[in-house]
Amino acid sequence: MKKILNVILKILKWILIVLVAVIIIFLIIRVIGQKSNNSTPEGGINEQMYVDINGTKQWISIYGQDKDNSVLLYLHGGPGSPTSPYDYAFTRKWSDVYTVVTWDQRNCGKSYSPDQNDTALTYDLMMSDGVEITKYLLDYLGKDKITLLGHSWGTYLGSNLALQYPEYYECYIGTGQLVDFYQNEIAFKEEATKWVGNDEEGKQLIEKLTIGDFSMEYYAARNALMEKYGYDIFADGTDYNLAATQIFNPYYSLGDFYKYINSDFSVYENFLNSDEFGKFSLLSKTDYQVPFYNINGDKDYQTNYLIAQDYFESVNAPRKKLYIMKDTTHGLLESKSEEFSDILHEIAQTEHQNK
Repeated sequence: MKKILNVILKILKWILIVLVAVIIIFLIIRVIGQKSNNSTPEGGINEQMYVDINGTKQWISIYGQDKDNSVLLYLHGGPGSPTSPYDYAFTRKWSDVYTVVTWDQRNCGKSYSPDQNDTALTYDLMMSDGVEITKYLLDYLGKDKITLLGHSWGTYLGSNLALQYPEYYECYIGTGQLVDFYQNEIAFKEEATKWVGNDEEGKQLIEKLTIGDFSMEYYAARNALMEKYGYDIFADGTDYNLAATQIFNPYYSLGDFYKYINSDFSVYENFLNSDEFGKFSLLSKTDYQVPFYNINGDKDYQTNYLIAQDYFESVNAPRKKLYIMKDTTHGLLESKSEEFSDILHEIAQTEHQNK
């Protein structure tokens, strides 16, 4: 019996040694990768910082290959769903023509803080955050105007900012354009019903889509439907290694990832179900004083691309152009980042020629 126990202890000892060695190797590789991704381009900029915005600390990163380039502020989706764990992988593909700023909006991602969970989100508060971060960038980077690029919820915020404060923006670019949340969800349920047909499992999910009650159960059913029938955000995969991108993220510590995973989303769930969220609707807002661009996927029903197309036709702007990416869902930034980057370069060239 004693011999068996000794053998077991030796095996456990070696397992522990191997496990520790694997962890050490992983951490060494991670540090090397992070250091490489944290280098600053010659003549460019690579910074991260917390900015004081309306009584909160909100995190931004700034990356560009040439400080003289136009500044682009990327507005992530959700609301409350920052892409900061991996978005440098696609935003840096624009960094030769833009100085790209990524921003974790209040109380999410690296901007998350439990002491904000009692602060209700409103139209005015989110708009004020957007204006304040814009003013900060204009001053800090020495620019007269910046470009806005919003994805999903970020298009709701970005469109309203461009409409209300055109003096601060060179142009507006929306991708996965959201026009009216309530109308969008009605259209989603109608489309998803077509996917389901006579599939009993799908029918059960459809029954959980109660328009107006946008609970976590609602979104779980919604996401399950998109995943089941091939329309979810990662249906097309990614054209870069998502896991490696997160491991070698130059801006995220292991503690940041822990905070990200354990953030309380309830403040954003309440926001989605409030009248305040409805104030972002664009149905009666079509007159832009800045150039208006849309880049949408033709399989995007998360933010219905057909509604976005109709809205685009109604928009009045100094310049406007619509790009439709073929066989592409809502995750066009991740699944087809190269094609998206090519479009963004075309827009940058157009705007540069019209300055």
